[in-house]
Parts: sequence; C-alpha cells; structure tokens
Amino acid sequence: MMTAMVERNIAAETPLAETSQQQHLRTRAARYLLAGLRLALGWVFLWAFLDKVFGLGFATEAKNAWINGGSPTKGFLSFGATGPFQGFYNGIAGAVWADWLFMVGLAAIGTALLFGVGVRIAAATGGLLLVLMWTAVLPPENNPFMDDHLVYAGVLALIAVTNAGDTWGLGRTWARLPVVERFGWLR
Repeated sequence: MMTAMVERNIAAETPLAETSQQQHLRTRAARYLLAGLRLALGWVFLWAFLDKVFGLGFATEAKNAWINGGSPTKGFLSFGATGPFQGFYNGIAGAVWADWLFMVGLAAIGTALLFGVGVRIAAATGGLLLVLMWTAVLPPENNPFMDDHLVYAGVLALIAVTNAGDTWGLGRTWARLPVVERFGWLR
C-alpha cells in the first residue's frame, strides 16, 4: 500500500513527456522568436546607419549628418569614450577610415540581418563592433561590467548558431548558393 502511494506521488511530480506536437510548437515558437530578434537587431544597426547618414534628429542632428560633412565617429569617440581605452578611441575619432569602416559595417550588418543572408558573418562582425563599442565606455555607466552591447553580442551569437535567417528571411535560398554550400561559414 505504501509503495503504491509513493509511486503515485513520484508519478505526479514527474513531468509528462512532451508529445511530438508540443515539441514542434515549441521549436516553431523559438524559430519565430529568434527571427524577430534578428529583425529587431537588424533594424537597430540599419537605423543607426540611417540616422548618422541623414541626421534624422534621434542620435544625430541634421547639421552633423554624414551627408552634410559630419563625422559619425568624431563626437562620441572624442567626448564619450572613457576608461582604459579612451586614448585609443580619442586618437581614431573622426578619421576618414574609421568613419567609413563604421558606416559600412552598420549598413552591411543591418541589411544582412534584415534579409537573413550572411547571418553568421553579420553576427560575428556585429558582435565585434558591439564589443568594441562596449570597450569605449568602460566601465559601463550602470553596471560594473555588463551593458546592452554585450547582451546584443550574445543574442547575435545565438542568432548565428540557430540559422535564424531561415525564418522570415532569405537564409534557405542563400544557403543553396554554390559558394555558400562550399563555404558554410558564409551562411
């Protein structure tokens, strides 16, 4: 009698095995969530590019727009950089090569993430850019070491390893290109 009661209690505490339909729904939900995160981060990068090019008044005023002769790196790297790498960032602030590299990076990363193509490369380069931006403001203002740049870099890594470009993107079509089939890291 006691054994049957114990077995019933153990059975009641043991989670039921997921059915294949429940697993499918969980997998589908995860794919959509990751695709949504990919699109959101793609927009973050592309918006930063557009705002700096045209001075849309969010982070960049029109008079400081890149098309009006402004430098996308000068203001922040000159006056916003802090911490152990401040001298390095102050030294490259406003350099033409730094402006071009930063802007091409923002546009390419944002576009790749939005279309779901080259997501691994976009995630790697986006993660690198975000970590560099994190090092420009060490220590972060509101935490001893963690800030949104590192969280975004982590999300980019997750997006890359899960082929998040396949959902709501052109990732599957991209993956069938002969060059991408040959060099899987281009996926």
